[in-house]
Amino acid sequence: MEDEKSESSFEGYPLTRNEYITTMVHFYRGEMQRSTQWRTRLDTTTNWAVVTGGAMMSFAFSQTEAASHVSLLLANLLVLNFLGFEARRFRYFDVWRSRVRMMEENFFMPILRRNLVSPRDHWREWVADDLDRPTFKFTFLQAIGMRLRRNYAWLFLALLMAWFVKLEIHPHAANNIAEMIQRMAIGSIPGPVVLTLVLTFELVLLLVFIGAKRQKGPSDEVIGLEKKMEHWKT
Repeated sequence: MEDEKSESSFEGYPLTRNEYITTMVHFYRGEMQRSTQWRTRLDTTTNWAVVTGGAMMSFAFSQTEAASHVSLLLANLLVLNFLGFEARRFRYFDVWRSRVRMMEENFFMPILRRNLVSPRDHWREWVADDLDRPTFKFTFLQAIGMRLRRNYAWLFLALLMAWFVKLEIHPHAANNIAEMIQRMAIGSIPGPVVLTLVLTFELVLLLVFIGAKRQKGPSDEVIGLEKKMEHWKT
């Protein structure tokens, strides 16, 4: 009786070659769709950050006296918030991206080459384990560094330059650096303290940027321009 029950169960039926290929194709399409959805969310967050930074810079320079330089400092905090959102989304995006690349490298690539030997011996077990226990492939700080290096570093740099320009020309051209530092004051907080805080913030960003640059990213990401297959250009 138990033998008949085991044979009638799902695991009791052998998986044919066609069933396996069909399952993998549908699985690939599903993971690709999820990866694309999270990729779209990344682009949306970047657009929010760019629009916010641009709007704050426009507001800061639109009025000579009414718009304080504090608006540009506030823009840095808002963009930093968007960076945190995007880093979180990037970690989720990478979960689906990793599965897609694992199938492309070990399932579709051998089929295209007509050499049905997967480069990785245990890739099916890895994907199955990841389906059972999904895990992030890198830390939140590493994700911050990756997004900072690719997108947000230039936005922070633009805001920093705009802040110095704002201090130099509004409400009138500064005579010297001491006057610029004096204009950095925010209420009862003196200018030198504000300058120290801003430079500390930028230094932390620079350290994260350098750390992300030195860190090796996933080996299956786009690695640059093709130099050996010139026929792709025709």
